[in-house]
Amino acid sequence: MGQQEKVATSLAGTVSEEISASLTAVDAELARRYPGDPGTRQPVHTVYVPGDVFEPGTLRSWGDQALAALDEHAPDAASFAAVLGIPEELAGPVHDRVRAKLQREPVEDLRIDFEDGYGPRPDAEEDEAAARAARLVSQAYADGTAAPYMGIRMKCMEAGVRDRGIRTTDVFLTGLMAAGGLPEGLVLTLPKVTYPEQVTAFVQLLEAFEKAHGLDAGRIGFEIQIETSQSILAADGTAAVARMIDAAQGRATGLHYGTFDYSACVGVSAAYQAGDHPAADHAKAVMQVAAAGTGVRVSDGSTNVLPVGPTAQVHEAWRLHYGLTRRALARAYYQGWDMHPGHLPTRYAAVYTFYREGLEPAAARLAAYVAKAGGDVMDEPATAKALSGYLLRGIDCGALDTAEVARLTGLTRADLDAFSSPRRGDLTVTAP
Repeated sequence: MGQQEKVATSLAGTVSEEISASLTAVDAELARRYPGDPGTRQPVHTVYVPGDVFEPGTLRSWGDQALAALDEHAPDAASFAAVLGIPEELAGPVHDRVRAKLQREPVEDLRIDFEDGYGPRPDAEEDEAAARAARLVSQAYADGTAAPYMGIRMKCMEAGVRDRGIRTTDVFLTGLMAAGGLPEGLVLTLPKVTYPEQVTAFVQLLEAFEKAHGLDAGRIGFEIQIETSQSILAADGTAAVARMIDAAQGRATGLHYGTFDYSACVGVSAAYQAGDHPAADHAKAVMQVAAAGTGVRVSDGSTNVLPVGPTAQVHEAWRLHYGLTRRALARAYYQGWDMHPGHLPTRYAAVYTFYREGLEPAAARLAAYVAKAGGDVMDEPATAKALSGYLLRGIDCGALDTAEVARLTGLTRADLDAFSSPRRGDLTVTAP
């Protein structure tokens, strides 16, 4: 081994101790503000249904309508792939998985809407609709027909509708408690947030509800909808969305981009309001940077071009939606909104193609990293984290199977979870 090197130092041991002491507050602040991704499943989309339209069979109806659209406008794998430009080798697997998904779990995240999709109503009517929504959501979780995530979008914290939004939230949550408690998949969406103080006010509302029912502090989280330019750039030139995350005091679970309200706010004409407009790209990029490391996830918005009418028109709308979804996935926006049952086939086709076409390269890179085998890419721990996160998202949405990922990587689900977690420490790899 050669001559042993002599190790010498110049600093007293107290120097390290003093530096660590000086950074104690910073360490605590980093841990508080940037806990990392929660490691839970993120739905690939959110479906909005007006409060007066939601019925016990709504989820199944959306799946059935999506399957009917496939049967009418692309009845087999080859025709569906031809419309969307899916590679021939993936046509069959993607088509089969899309159909299976629409039969098994057509909607991953449902928001019963009491805001724009519902509009102003007499108080008694909205009260009844909110109470009915709570009853139906509780029933769905009890009988196994619920989407993995369900909740409401209430009216915002602006003066004109604030009291109504607060009351609807209260009626809905109270109804859930009366029916057996808050479901694990509960999600609330606070729309049209402009100032961090509006987030603080909503936190105050949730704190009061938790106290009234003896719930653990922080039990109820919520999404913040970004629909105004002021939520991106405040009057003082700072990124208001970052302050909104902080104002949520750990309750924020997501930032959702509102395509049409935001586009209109910055003056984009109706014909050009879309998720790929430069104004949209800027807003989502700021949201993404503000949320990075905080555990708050970013969601893209929607398209208002519906796949309805003659087959040629449906195909055109499908290509648009598929392309926008693929574009968002490449930019790390793993969730979006779907406004019509006809969007479900292309949502899942885009998501499944994205994960299936990258399965083998990602698995090979991760396996090489674990084996320290090298290759033509020298990956670092951060890349291993990204690779495992990619595979986990593919598994969670049904694009990939745990067994095929294990076969290609030699890793179990627990191993992938450990790689993707910011707190994984020393990883012990087990056999699948």
